Amino acid sequence: MNVQQTLTRIRLAPSGLPRPAAWALGCAWGLSLVLFAAAPASAQYAAAQAVTANDRALLAQMARDWLTPALESTMADNPDNLLRPEVIMGALDSRLRLAPCQRIEPFLPPGTRLWGRSRVGLRCLEGRVHWKVYVPVTVKAWGPAWVLRRAVPSGTVLTQDDADLAEMDWAEQASSVLATPESWIGQEAVFALQPGHTLRANMVRPLPAFSRGALVRVKSIGSGFHVVASGQAMEDGVVGQPVRVKLDGGRTITGMVRKGQVVEVKL
Repeated sequence: MNVQQTLTRIRLAPSGLPRPAAWALGCAWGLSLVLFAAAPASAQYAAAQAVTANDRALLAQMARDWLTPALESTMADNPDNLLRPEVIMGALDSRLRLAPCQRIEPFLPPGTRLWGRSRVGLRCLEGRVHWKVYVPVTVKAWGPAWVLRRAVPSGTVLTQDDADLAEMDWAEQASSVLATPESWIGQEAVFALQPGHTLRANMVRPLPAFSRGALVRVKSIGSGFHVVASGQAMEDGVVGQPVRVKLDGGRTITGMVRKGQVVEVKL
């Protein structure tokens, strides 16, 4: 398996979410280019003359030439992709003294995560010493993001006027980037937000559909029937999330919050 085939095994959306929703929420860094398996590369470089210890720039260029086209092609082939990759190669340690080598093979170390700071391996296949080195690489992922234009106090409900669309490096962000307006407009700030910050998933939360103690309708759904009862919410309820409800008879059940102060229970 070559690097192109390996890169196509990236996870672009977390399981259980529709692909557009996963991109919008950036949930659990499903957008990250996480490699499940690093396979040997098919590309090998035969040097016109033996690579010496002073060829560190050439080694870094080999790693770039091997990685960049496959990364760009993989992202371009995915119709849901929102990101534009940028690869920045680092330098090998100047103290390295490598034996001359006639044929070099790039490879991805097992478990490599091509997101932010990473590395690409190079190994000598034909030489007096079969050495192995790792070239540092930074993979930037430029994509749409929303940047706050002003300070937002904790608990404030965000509106379209609170942020501007910009292109940001998603790999630099500590949490999932919110890529679409639907993922943050109408939600409240979890803590005080500062101007210039990129909106991320840990900064906002949905407004509760009802509060603890509220009377709700409990809709129990079975095969070909449904039953509606009333109950009292034992905690705040957010649409699409589970909540505990105390029924009139005293029994406590857990159901999924729906719109209209309804809690749905599947039997």
